[in-house]
Amino acid sequence: MSKIRVHSLAKEMGISSQEMVQKIREVGLDVKSYMSTIDEETAKLIKDIIKKKDQKNQKKIKEKLQKSQEKVKETPISKAGPQKPTNSVKTIQKPVKIKGKKPEKTQDATPESIIKHEEPEVCVKLVEAITVKELAEKLSCPVNQVIKKLMEIGIMATINQVLDTEVALSIAEAFGIKAKAISIEGVELIDHEEKDESKLVLRPPVVTVMGHVDHGKTLLLDAIRKSDVASREHGGITQHIGAYKVTLPEGEITFLDTPGHEAFTAMRARGAQITDIVVLVVAADDGVMPQTKEAINHAKSADVPIVVAINKIDKPEADPQKVRTELAKYDLVPEEWGGRTIFCEISAKKQIGIENLLEMILLEAEMLELKANPDRKALGTIIESKLDRGMGPVATVLVKNGTLKIGDPFVCGIQSGRVRAMINDKWENVEHASPSSPVEVLGFSGVPKVGDSFVVVCDDRKARQISAMRQEKQRTHGLAQTTRMDLEHFLNKIKEGEIQELNIVLKADVQGSVQAISEALERLSTPQVKLNVIHGAVGAINETDVLLASSTNAVIIGFGVRPESKASALAEREHVELRLFTIIYDLIDTVQSIMKGILKPTYKEIILGKAEVRETFNIPKAGTIAGSYVLEGKISRGCKARLLRDNVVVYEGKIGSLKRFKDDVKDVQNDYECGIGIENFNDIKIGDIIECYMLKEVEATL
Repeated sequence: MSKIRVHSLAKEMGISSQEMVQKIREVGLDVKSYMSTIDEETAKLIKDIIKKKDQKNQKKIKEKLQKSQEKVKETPISKAGPQKPTNSVKTIQKPVKIKGKKPEKTQDATPESIIKHEEPEVCVKLVEAITVKELAEKLSCPVNQVIKKLMEIGIMATINQVLDTEVALSIAEAFGIKAKAISIEGVELIDHEEKDESKLVLRPPVVTVMGHVDHGKTLLLDAIRKSDVASREHGGITQHIGAYKVTLPEGEITFLDTPGHEAFTAMRARGAQITDIVVLVVAADDGVMPQTKEAINHAKSADVPIVVAINKIDKPEADPQKVRTELAKYDLVPEEWGGRTIFCEISAKKQIGIENLLEMILLEAEMLELKANPDRKALGTIIESKLDRGMGPVATVLVKNGTLKIGDPFVCGIQSGRVRAMINDKWENVEHASPSSPVEVLGFSGVPKVGDSFVVVCDDRKARQISAMRQEKQRTHGLAQTTRMDLEHFLNKIKEGEIQELNIVLKADVQGSVQAISEALERLSTPQVKLNVIHGAVGAINETDVLLASSTNAVIIGFGVRPESKASALAEREHVELRLFTIIYDLIDTVQSIMKGILKPTYKEIILGKAEVRETFNIPKAGTIAGSYVLEGKISRGCKARLLRDNVVVYEGKIGSLKRFKDDVKDVQNDYECGIGIENFNDIKIGDIIECYMLKEVEATL
């Protein structure tokens, strides 16, 4: 039986919603508000009650209503029309007939005898960047009422005006409706959790290859893909996340290759968060190393199963059993030892054990029963992004659910756009991307951040609305944070005294490198030198970067990018230091050298000798001369000296004169007597110790 809302019934009868609620309650139905729904038969009877004022007819209608109302249900408002009835059912007690006895008189089936059950609270979900019209639909009230409430709080809005979620929540509260704000990603995740089992299909597993630097991760992928990526990596190390889809006779696998250098911790963390299985590559000759432990922690925190690949077993010094023993300490116990972790011995260089490793990965994926719905709108994650000179902003998207198609409008962080083109890992143009597929997407309004959610929305207008709202929020938050940080920085300088600072403008080829290098550089800050990455972005070094560096006295660092010709000329004119790198090690070492260079020089004190004062002489025009005996080392004229009395420093100055008998000398060695004159000091007493020393400049360390 179809339902009708109380508000709609009131509108039909030409009375207010509150009055209609009151009328229904007088009949005996416990409706919560004008958002509640009643069935059509009940609505017809209520209309008869309102139309027929005499008590006789009203009584008859009430009796008819009571007989028809065996169950009364109320449904909460949903974001997409009527929902299924809730379990909050009101039942009417009926007399029980017992054979041979008259039925006991029971309470009439009047509305007062309705058993009340506790009902779940209705909570309306308000999506970010909601318009006035959409808000009115969510709250099931007229648009003019919503506009009136907005005017009461000082906001003049039209029917298509986009509202901030905080304003929308306050309007819902004003109508007495409980609501909560959710992001567009939240809506998609909720939709995805409401799984239609009939539409779910098996999807390829997303496998992340992790491990210590130079343990053979990229070489393993080369062996699987029959490619040669490792030889193209700068310095022989992977510095970006690579995503590849491998087709095997048994099925497909999507591989993510993460960097092994410690500076790329954030990249490895992102890899673990979007993966289904982690392949931990450990060199048989090296064993467990720092980044190996870090990869284990990332996988465990993401609750992802680990398959261990013991690489380089072809080397004479390889010791796979040692690797097993070391990993067992981290709860990675091999299956042959009674544990649950799969171990595979391989040699990526000599193609040994690769097929067995792939079989084990597919076996693990089969146990996980990974499924997705390809008929949904796509939901994915940005695993890399960059600014291409010819194609504009480009990002690598890993599709988690749904199917991504050409022309789909989307929202990604503060960016939006429409999919103009897609390129797979084989550099082929594709029309669509299924779940677990990595594709490069063109059509972004700007370069998105790595790790941002990629969500396909209903239309371009909605995408632009959400993007504009997020940008405004980010701008407001950034201004507030900048003001606060500047004040804190100023107060700290007053409190702690002036400290040395090194400002850096960072430009890199991809967003992942910007993030990883920024974090690595900021960790270099010390109490002596504070390092600030004042700007980090992707793309070539341009004139704007040079002007920013000039105004903030910063050093420009480029990683995998080159400066534009005009930028180079401007940097030379403005005397801005510009450094370019392709290897992370060189970049960090150079920055540390720059930090050492701006430190004030430090000095180490070297004691040259000590002399004891045994007699004093007052010489006209020369002052007090200390007749002394050199106890150790030597006393040199012109060197720094301090006068100690009972081991307390009385004076620090300089040795002005030094004599042996009547002759001026440069040095006096130990076990010799001499006359010592201290510049601008005459209060010398017998028994004082004169300590002669020098200061040697020491190279600054961080």
